[in-house]
Amino acid sequence: MTPVTLLTGFLGSGKTTLLQRLLADPEMARAAVLINEFGQVGLDHDLLDRIDDNVVLLKSGCICCAVRGEVADALMNLHSMRDRGEVDFDRVVIETTGLADPYPVLQTLRAHPVLRSHFSAGGVLTTVDGVNASSQIAHRAEAVRQIAAADRVILTKIDLAAPGEILALRSALGRVNPTAVVVTSDAPTADIVGNLETGIFRDFSDITIHEDHHNHHAHSLNEDLGVVTFSLTVDQPVDWTNFGMWLTLLLHRYGDRIFRVKGILAIDGEASPVAIHGVQHLVHAPVHMNHWPKGPRQSRLVFILEDLNPNLIRKSFAAFMGLSNV
Repeated sequence: MTPVTLLTGFLGSGKTTLLQRLLADPEMARAAVLINEFGQVGLDHDLLDRIDDNVVLLKSGCICCAVRGEVADALMNLHSMRDRGEVDFDRVVIETTGLADPYPVLQTLRAHPVLRSHFSAGGVLTTVDGVNASSQIAHRAEAVRQIAAADRVILTKIDLAAPGEILALRSALGRVNPTAVVVTSDAPTADIVGNLETGIFRDFSDITIHEDHHNHHAHSLNEDLGVVTFSLTVDQPVDWTNFGMWLTLLLHRYGDRIFRVKGILAIDGEASPVAIHGVQHLVHAPVHMNHWPKGPRQSRLVFILEDLNPNLIRKSFAAFMGLSNV
């Protein structure tokens, strides 16, 4: 399976600049990159060969494919070319200019009968403008959704912002998506795009979740947009079958309003935790972790919701798990 990574971010957040740097790095030599138009990323001087009207090969070895229609069509074209031996790549990066919401692309990968046999979701990168992002988070639904979707956030333009502004922004990012890894745009390429397909499950020891005496916490990020982070902690081991039924039913009914669910579970009868990760209706295969992170050995789940009351999730979880309350 070839992992497909989405590169998204609000207008002016530095996606194009970051993409230019990534395309020039030998680290990306076996990557295929889907972009809207070649001219937008200044590739003309780097072109080595034009394979067809939509595909060029760069000096670095990276394949660039212009998306002139549906993303699914572009991926199918790349897959066919690889089958014919015309191109070779081991990962795909899709730059989502013009696609304010990254979720439809993720859903395409999951639902397309051919694509899902050859491509897998390989994480979401979101560029965040160090100067303007705080205002965007407060007022723009698109910015919140892009950050909520991120497995890794790339901070840009930090040299133009005061240190205090960056600290405040990092705090805001933690409230929007406490499970995302945050790096700066000058980080090495490997730190930006590397290990995303397996790195979606973090060591939860470095994630701060403020719990109250009821073992839950909901924080409104932007009340006008109805976006809320909600975390749930359970001390008792959970039954894996019951949990699977509950999560499946929950996402089937409310998946459009659940940006993300991510966490680790203490499973009844298992010595090590199981990591789970879902984005809207899409659920990654669970991962059996090698060891528990630091801290109590308890189940910890983080949800990012839109227009959905956390109490509904809490009560339904307690009912399925046979708990008096959570």
